[in-house]
Amino acid sequence: MNGRAPPIPPRPIPGIALPEPEDAPARAPGGATIAPSPSGPAAHTALPLVPFSSARDAIRAWMRDSSAGDQVGAVRALEYAASQGHLTAQFKLGRMYAGGEGVSTNDLKAFEYFSKIADENADAIPGTADGRIVGSAFVALGGYFIDGIKGSYVQPNADRAFDMFHYAASYFGDPEGQYNLGRLYMKGQGTRRDARQAARWMKLAAEKGHAPARAVFGDMLLRGGEGVPRQPVLGLMWLSLAREGADPGRESWIIERHDAAFAAASAPDRTAALALVERQQVAGSRSPER
Repeated sequence: MNGRAPPIPPRPIPGIALPEPEDAPARAPGGATIAPSPSGPAAHTALPLVPFSSARDAIRAWMRDSSAGDQVGAVRALEYAASQGHLTAQFKLGRMYAGGEGVSTNDLKAFEYFSKIADENADAIPGTADGRIVGSAFVALGGYFIDGIKGSYVQPNADRAFDMFHYAASYFGDPEGQYNLGRLYMKGQGTRRDARQAARWMKLAAEKGHAPARAVFGDMLLRGGEGVPRQPVLGLMWLSLAREGADPGRESWIIERHDAAFAAASAPDRTAALALVERQQVAGSRSPER
């Protein structure tokens, strides 16, 4: 990979000792409890796996059943594809169980699917479709390690959350991972508090169009301090770009922060910031990626 040394991923996931449930898990030699197999999600499901001819055949069945409204058949097909190592199926199931999309919400199942992806594909090539999936899986795991999963072996662990977000951010260049890593640096959670590092990661995510990162980075530039130089015009520019990309239903805080900042800014600063926004928009419209 461009002559660079291969990545060093975080420790295997979940990587934490399990409690003793009623149906005690397997034990490693010497008596230490071991984590469930990465194929654990399939073992949890009540739906039997149907023998498709291949993972590709199962994916076609999933698409067909989804279109026909057969959610049971669609999930069964996805689970078969996932059991055959189909990365997209594993990630789709993780998202479904995390959000309760067509299945009952089950964060532990979601965690185990994301764990399987991360454990087995940590060296996926950044920028590829697989790399984006794996980066997103690391981000999802970071979120679970922040809060833990109530009633399970997944306990809050800020150090492990930092590992997950840092790997997603630094190796895969995932903007959501960069944003969350910046937040950990801002809070001193899982690492030392470091405003400069927070600003660095927020800026990287902001440059990729991540609306919350743009808002937070803009706010940091407006306030300045702690090693971050105060640059009010640039701060207002980033807040304006954040507002344009914000989802009003889920990210109303971005709109509120933008409106408050512009109300408090001087007229010259507002004018200069809006001029920068226009330049950014023109440059973006000329980008070959568009």
